[in-house]
Amino acid sequence: MGILDSLENSDAFKGLLGQLEGAVLPAVLSEVLGNNSQGGLSAIVAKLQQAGLGDQVKSWIGNGQNLPITAEQLQQVLGSDTVKQLAARFNIPVDQLGPILAQMLPKAVDGASPNGHLPASA
Repeated sequence: MGILDSLENSDAFKGLLGQLEGAVLPAVLSEVLGNNSQGGLSAIVAKLQQAGLGDQVKSWIGNGQNLPITAEQLQQVLGSDTVKQLAARFNIPVDQLGPILAQMLPKAVDGASPNGHLPASA
């Protein structure tokens, strides 16, 4: 079990995740996936694929279990400045935002592609 696994299983993480899911996380995901500086969902997916994370992305879009992505991989793709700006904008510690985004992004992409394809407007 790695550090991230133990963090995800901790009560503090689950409490923070529950709090963020209800209030802040939808806004953060909207920022990341929306038509902001990252270019929307299709652009994020393309960046992830270009960064060598194509297998993860395919699993999120396709049917079946979603492969994980680490906070470090996601921060590398989005850029540490973007992650820092999101954390500051939503008043979330950077070290907590990364793991939460890494856990929620696959679910968000999966939810946006229910038929195994990204919508044309993504």
